[in-house]
Amino acid sequence: MGKNIINIALFGLGRIGQMHADNLISNPNFNLRYVFDIDQKLSKKLSKKYNCLAIENTNIAFRDKDIKCIFIASSTATHLKFIEEGVKNKKVIFCEKPLDLDLKKINACQKKINKFNPKIQIGFNRRYDPGHNSLKKKLLQGQIGKLEKIIITSRDPSPPPLSYLKSSGGIFKDMMIHDFDLARFYAGSDEFESVFAIGSNMTDKRFDKIKDLELATSVLKTKKGIQCIITNSRHCSFGYDQRIELFGNKGMIISDNKRELETVMYSGNSTNIKSPLMHFFIERYSEAYKIQLNDLAKVCRTNIHPSASFEDGRRSLILAETAIKSLRSRKFEKVLL
Repeated sequence: MGKNIINIALFGLGRIGQMHADNLISNPNFNLRYVFDIDQKLSKKLSKKYNCLAIENTNIAFRDKDIKCIFIASSTATHLKFIEEGVKNKKVIFCEKPLDLDLKKINACQKKINKFNPKIQIGFNRRYDPGHNSLKKKLLQGQIGKLEKIIITSRDPSPPPLSYLKSSGGIFKDMMIHDFDLARFYAGSDEFESVFAIGSNMTDKRFDKIKDLELATSVLKTKKGIQCIITNSRHCSFGYDQRIELFGNKGMIISDNKRELETVMYSGNSTNIKSPLMHFFIERYSEAYKIQLNDLAKVCRTNIHPSASFEDGRRSLILAETAIKSLRSRKFEKVLL
């Protein structure tokens, strides 16, 4: 094994954790040495698939000096304690979103770890999607002039299991948090200062029982006046609908949906018939997840800090909490950073 290989420990082997494991073992930059999950039978089973060691105690990974990076894909409630322990042991951290559902806990964690000048990359994978990322590049190149409006559409084909939704933190913290991050990504240093949010349940009444929403929309405004509209739906009959539009004073750029086949059919009876949209977020953002790992490798090997940092995770949660506050007050709420 080469000297530059990055030894990594993966915590959490649920659906997203297994996807990350598959990507890690196929990426030549990494060596997946340890896996951990509270389901020890699952850990042992998957350790054979990934040709690595299943550990029953995370301290084994934290104390192993050969481990460069701790990769956190476990339940949200475990994120901060794993981050704190990893940082204390001088590890680079990758953590899935959200950091936590409680902003006070995130702020307390930040105070504890700041003195270590940690490298923490948050799993906002959509920044790395080639289409979404190209918008940022074109924006910086001045191709649409001054950014004036951001419109983000994000609709899932169907909601996650109810068991997941009950502990997810709700649509703003679980789903729209990706879009809050993208909005900040495009707006750059011009932070959002106010948020207005609405939500409703019209089709699936199970959401009423768990006090969550199947439909949500947020309107945001930055200090310099950039407007942003984000629409989310937990169900979409025609597939995984993911679109972004950036409007400027000299033009507009759009990152559109991905399809199973990029073909268009014309006939005597109809025109512009396209193949269906992709139906699952792992398929839609498969390339983004892989590119994200390449960025993590650079963070591990050099002095650069990640594109999506701990502070980005914190500020996106602040926007989510402000949206929830607005939903209750039915008025624009000020963003308190």
